Amino acid sequence: MSCFNCIIDSHIHLWEKQDGMVMGMPVKGLENGKATFMGEVRQMMPGFMYDGRNTAEFILGNMEYAQVNACAVTQEYMDGNQDKYLLKVRETYPDRFRVCALYEENRAYRTLGFDGLKICASRIRNRNELEKLLPVFRDIERKDMYISIDLMDGDAQTEAMQRLIDDCPDLRIAIGHFGMVTTPGWQEQIKLARNKNVYIESGGLTWLFNEEFYPYPSAIDAIREAIDICGVEKLMWGSDYPRTVTDITYKMAVRFILDTPKLTDEEKCAFLGENARKFFGFDEFQPLPDIPNML
Repeated sequence: MSCFNCIIDSHIHLWEKQDGMVMGMPVKGLENGKATFMGEVRQMMPGFMYDGRNTAEFILGNMEYAQVNACAVTQEYMDGNQDKYLLKVRETYPDRFRVCALYEENRAYRTLGFDGLKICASRIRNRNELEKLLPVFRDIERKDMYISIDLMDGDAQTEAMQRLIDDCPDLRIAIGHFGMVTTPGWQEQIKLARNKNVYIESGGLTWLFNEEFYPYPSAIDAIREAIDICGVEKLMWGSDYPRTVTDITYKMAVRFILDTPKLTDEEKCAFLGENARKFFGFDEFQPLPDIPNML
């Protein structure tokens, strides 16, 4: 792997105990990386994560090997609220992690000690009236934090999102899952990044193109299309660890970007780290050493 100035993962998940909900059904961590999900047992993490814990210490070794300097931790309802644990992660590893609190309806959200706030806009009851979140957006803007947000597929929420952006022009916003790139109308979400402080992160990109599998040529084509829409300076790489590493290694999640001939070195550097370093407020990094594989 080539060493760039920095590589930053803009979309990972961490937890001590997984205990959440999806569509009113419980998600609970089991042994050997499994969890209950939508009434079934699913492989939620690699099998060696045997006790259901997905802690910072697990990913730090993966980061060293994949030459990833830092990560931004987001949240999801399916994992349960991880605010308490993520504050400990932020305090223990201040140079390696940024963390989001979780927005939950009818419950006060936290900001003290957090870098951002995660909003699962496709799951909230008021998803068709997104403008009702304006007081939340204004609060996060005033506190110089950022919002990490997952939108409904396609353009279902993009007009409402644009109105929120217009009302909060200085608010940093990261739109997740590359606009749900495999669904019709995904480009409308990418167009939101034409706004000054709006970025797109690619968490889950390998999951969305999982049927095609490594090295994900259609995912690379989608990145090229997004560059044409909003510019490479508005795109950030993300892995969606640990769910995506049930099929590929963490290093592969970086390597399919590094190895493609369809992106220039300058585009790779911007996408893999430089854009995220500025967005999340990390200091300059020294490149991590390339650790040879024994094979």
